Amino acid sequence: MYLGIDLGTSSVKTLLIDSSQVAVASATAPVELSRPHPGWSEQDPADWIAATEQALDELKAKHGVELAAVKGIGLSGHMHGATLLDAGDKVLRPCIMWNDTRSHAEAAKLDADPRFRKITGNIVFPGFTAPKLAWVKNHEPVVFAKVAKVLLPKDYLRLWLTGEHMSEMSDSAGTSWLDVDKRRWSPELLAATELTEQQMPRLVEGTEPAGKLRAELASQWGLKAGIPVAGGAGDNAASACGMGTVKPGHAFASLGTSGVLFAANGAYLPNPESAVHTFCHALPNTWHQMGVILSATDSLNWLCEITGKNAGDLTAELGDSLKAPTGVTFLPYLSGERTPHNDAVIRGSFTGLGHEATRATLTQAVLEGVAFAFRDSLEALRAAGTELTRVTAIGGGSRSRYWLKAMATALDMPVDIPADGDFGAAFGAARLGLIAAEKADPFTVCTAPATDETIEPDAKLAGAYSEAYQRYRALYPAIRGVS
Repeated sequence: MYLGIDLGTSSVKTLLIDSSQVAVASATAPVELSRPHPGWSEQDPADWIAATEQALDELKAKHGVELAAVKGIGLSGHMHGATLLDAGDKVLRPCIMWNDTRSHAEAAKLDADPRFRKITGNIVFPGFTAPKLAWVKNHEPVVFAKVAKVLLPKDYLRLWLTGEHMSEMSDSAGTSWLDVDKRRWSPELLAATELTEQQMPRLVEGTEPAGKLRAELASQWGLKAGIPVAGGAGDNAASACGMGTVKPGHAFASLGTSGVLFAANGAYLPNPESAVHTFCHALPNTWHQMGVILSATDSLNWLCEITGKNAGDLTAELGDSLKAPTGVTFLPYLSGERTPHNDAVIRGSFTGLGHEATRATLTQAVLEGVAFAFRDSLEALRAAGTELTRVTAIGGGSRSRYWLKAMATALDMPVDIPADGDFGAAFGAARLGLIAAEKADPFTVCTAPATDETIEPDAKLAGAYSEAYQRYRALYPAIRGVS
């Protein structure tokens, strides 16, 4: 057996898989998020440990025999969080989370230093780790002076599990301190935030062992002491390992609360100007790019609140057959946009409304607007040298066949729907635990699930969709000045 532990924003998920990579059992436990001020988002790292203990207790109670057979553990977690420890490994303050925007001024200042984009291949976003440390230095100097180690959230769990200060490339690429091409810390960028390599965890690849399970914890859950804990991965890279998105040309489109177009690369291909994330993958000598859409299914959820209907009811009104765009255009910038604009101020809009517009017209425009946002990310990846020929759809929005038809036609490529199964971050983490324990070939382990169905672009509507996309593209600069 192999155990994956995924530290999510709202819960910890544990997943057991066997040597055939079949999911045997899972358990989850909730984690609370605190928002003490507008724009702030924090968690207490002690809650991560408590939730992991709760999930493992449930696994032991129901699947103790299987748990005792675990030979390797893999970790995954939400990225960018700043977990600050003193010289005795005591947590100095709550973790500043990935969706915390308090350090926007510090991020802008660091991003204005050309070394950051040159070395990391990325814009310095407010959600990244380095600007958070700059904020702590400016606003909590007593805390900053005590910082002996900065750990990412899943690596704090590793410290608890193994006693080691270690991380891996995919998660560390989201700090703004990693030389993403050379896969090592940049002393130059650390110095720019008055930190040193001694305050960073030691780096390994996500497929390599990164500590051994402590005996006292092993006995608590009937595990073997000393089993390896893999380097693991940040949540998106772990999901990609679960989806088998590990080779050049492989990609998935995640239609979740936010949207992600994730492409695996065999080389380092940065394009920070288009707000593409270029990170190390969890597998050696592999990188990945992401276009990020801040409001994907969140846009449809917003329309649900306005209309008093649920998502299934709204999309059912459109029927099964894809329709030509109506001339009503929706910009899904309800909380700003990441790729390709990197604009926190822009807000969404409907344009082209007439008396003839109905609720179904608005639903259609929302689905098309999100599909065109994915097309923006596709174009940004192309500008960075990544060519895709098909994508696999995951996430809650992929349950809508109409939305997937709109996506396929907007992207002008087939969209694959995977067969049912759990291919998320916990599964990817368990795969990494297997690879580290067995010294297995990562590319043999991280295969793609079977395809249940393929949605092809609607050739008859290609021209109409192309015209609608050009309208969509023209609207951002038109409304930017009045948002």
